[in-house]
Amino acid sequence: MLTDEQKQFYAENGYVLLDDVFSKEEVDEISREYDSVFARAQGTNSQMDGTWTGDWQRDGMPDGRNFTVHSIHNLQFHSATFMRMLVHQRMMEACSDVMGTQNILLHHTKAHVKPPGRGSPYPMHQDYHYFPFRHDSMVAVFIHLDDSDVENGCLAVYPGSHKLGPQKDCSSDPGFHHLDQEQFPLSKASALEGRRGQVAIFSYLLIHGSYPNLSERTRRMLLVQLMAAEDEPLKMMHVSPGQGLCLLGTNSRADTDIRRRHQPAEATD
Repeated sequence: MLTDEQKQFYAENGYVLLDDVFSKEEVDEISREYDSVFARAQGTNSQMDGTWTGDWQRDGMPDGRNFTVHSIHNLQFHSATFMRMLVHQRMMEACSDVMGTQNILLHHTKAHVKPPGRGSPYPMHQDYHYFPFRHDSMVAVFIHLDDSDVENGCLAVYPGSHKLGPQKDCSSDPGFHHLDQEQFPLSKASALEGRRGQVAIFSYLLIHGSYPNLSERTRRMLLVQLMAAEDEPLKMMHVSPGQGLCLLGTNSRADTDIRRRHQPAEATD
């Protein structure tokens, strides 16, 4: 799937932006189903505010706008469209290229919508602190469903920062993690802008965050977190429904004991 140049870029920078993973028709279908899931949720009592909490400095956020991010996890349980997306051949091939394995498992999926004018930023962080793994195989697949730039809250990254390894978690909230904002300010990060349909794959050690959406445009994204079947968690945390589903290859670690056939994993999302 990836060229040697793209693989080298990922190795050096910790991320790669791809144009040709999904067709326009596939992106349109994903986009329609995405909007349908959020529309159905609007009529329920579901809590969907995924705004980052804790004591981080909220720079660049004008007062009085009620900043928020709308979030729904585990989209594959809401529509078969997202199940087909998870096993999409080109997406799996691209992930296999950067992960260095033919055996890929699902960790979780989530959708974030930054509404116009008041979409909250995310401080710089590493996904490692949410679910540390022994061999750091974890990657995020970030699917742009809208054109995304600094004005409407695109990704911000520190290229090459995955080589630093895990950095100190400075958050005061155990449910949300961020790094030292003086050492890794959002203002000094590089914007990772993307067009609708483009896919960014990045290491969970890459230091990243996102800008506020101060524009008149919505920013929608869909994220898939994946791990190598050969890897193992250092801590059992952030356990999601469907976690461990084999999307590519095989999983030799899968439990075969019939005594545990009715023992679902506890969902803590």
